[in-house]
Amino acid sequence: MSEMSVYDFKVKTIKGKEVSLSDYKGKLLLIVNTASKCGFTPQYEGLEALYKKYKDRGLVILGFPCNQFLEQDPGTNEQISSFCKVNFGVTFPLFAKIDVNGPKEDPLYRHLKDAAPFRGFETEKESGRKIQDVVRRHYPENLKGDGIKWNFTKFLVSRDGAEVRRFEPTFTPQELDAVVAEALKA
Repeated sequence: MSEMSVYDFKVKTIKGKEVSLSDYKGKLLLIVNTASKCGFTPQYEGLEALYKKYKDRGLVILGFPCNQFLEQDPGTNEQISSFCKVNFGVTFPLFAKIDVNGPKEDPLYRHLKDAAPFRGFETEKESGRKIQDVVRRHYPENLKGDGIKWNFTKFLVSRDGAEVRRFEPTFTPQELDAVVAEALKA
């Protein structure tokens, strides 16, 4: 595994401006692949609530729209940005639409998947069993390996960029609250 960190990557904002993730050094990052037409889309509301609650203590949420799962984010970057602001009041940073798997996957996501491999679906939850079934039906190849399984997979990156923890889509922003609060103490 490389000695790279998230700070070594450059990404494009939803407005198309290239930024370095090193701009976020010292912040606790929650990186999420998002979608506007997904059963998990209401998580935008919880993510925004987390952001508002903890941004002054050092949390930054970075949303990366992705259209790879049943084409659930087909809009342009401008349409996605507008949707997020109008429907969920999103103020956390959004970035240009990317691929999180496959031949065109964004290098940041390759790094995140290497740093925090897939540990399984939350099958003790009904939502975990449902998403596992959806993936099995639509993208059976995604059941193997460390690829992103669905929209709203979350990566929590420590302030120094060294530790990356992965949370599957069924792990809600509300459940992340205690994890974020603890990580901000470190």
